[in-house]
Amino acid sequence: MVALVTPFKDGEVDWKALDGLVDFHVEAGTDVLVPCGTTGESPTLTHDENDKVIAAVVKRANGRIPVMAGTGSNSTAEALAMTRNARESGADGALLVAPYYNKPTQEGLFRHFSAIAAGVDFPQVLYNIPGRCAVEVSTDTIVRLREAHKNIVAVKHATGSMDGASELLGRCDLDILSGDDSMTLPLMAIGGVGVISVLANIVPKDVKAMTDAALAGNWDEARKWHHKMFQLAKGLLTLEVNPIPIKTAMAIKGMVSDEMRLPLCPMQEGNREKLVAALSAYGV
Repeated sequence: MVALVTPFKDGEVDWKALDGLVDFHVEAGTDVLVPCGTTGESPTLTHDENDKVIAAVVKRANGRIPVMAGTGSNSTAEALAMTRNARESGADGALLVAPYYNKPTQEGLFRHFSAIAAGVDFPQVLYNIPGRCAVEVSTDTIVRLREAHKNIVAVKHATGSMDGASELLGRCDLDILSGDDSMTLPLMAIGGVGVISVLANIVPKDVKAMTDAALAGNWDEARKWHHKMFQLAKGLLTLEVNPIPIKTAMAIKGMVSDEMRLPLCPMQEGNREKLVAALSAYGV
């Protein structure tokens, strides 16, 4: 699955470029499009823009590829409204990030995700990323949510804890998706089923080759792809905060502009030179 960027032009969403990205991933064989997540700069999209980007991706996909819409918020009412709008637009499911900044208790997290799961009857994926949210959805809470709502079907696991993923896999039947490209293969080795990938914005066929090999139990092939992509994945996620490096890489490749909305800003020149070198070394 690809964590799709949101292209901008002169301060507005670049709808033509967005259509082009959908076509690019259909042709590349990407399994699922995931618009309006962290990589899609959802924090600086208005709620209306969020709804419209999801609707545009669904329309362009036109049934050729599933769409998992990013509809999370730190307000339960807002997340519920955006998730309903995504469902009405024809999205196939929703990605729901844990509420950020207000730091709810585990009971609050349970009630938040429960309200959305009960209010919108289609597949939902929890997004557990404490580094951005200041709160982690505990294994106990995730297990409780799965027991209460069968339309909560997976977790995007971006905690950095393999022990946490192992515990979760041992306690419930949720699918686990990697939220960090460099951790995808290790996570799949213990039972994860794939990745919502930043790197797939530029090399979707390579990411899919690795995940397909892992799912087929062809670990030698999967490891080959993991080691090939590792340095590029780390560069795209650590040179500067995501999505600055990936959007810059896509601009270098002529796929979208490198325009972002403040407080995100263009990549520092020294880091851009490192990124160019990483892309060149990789062969893209």
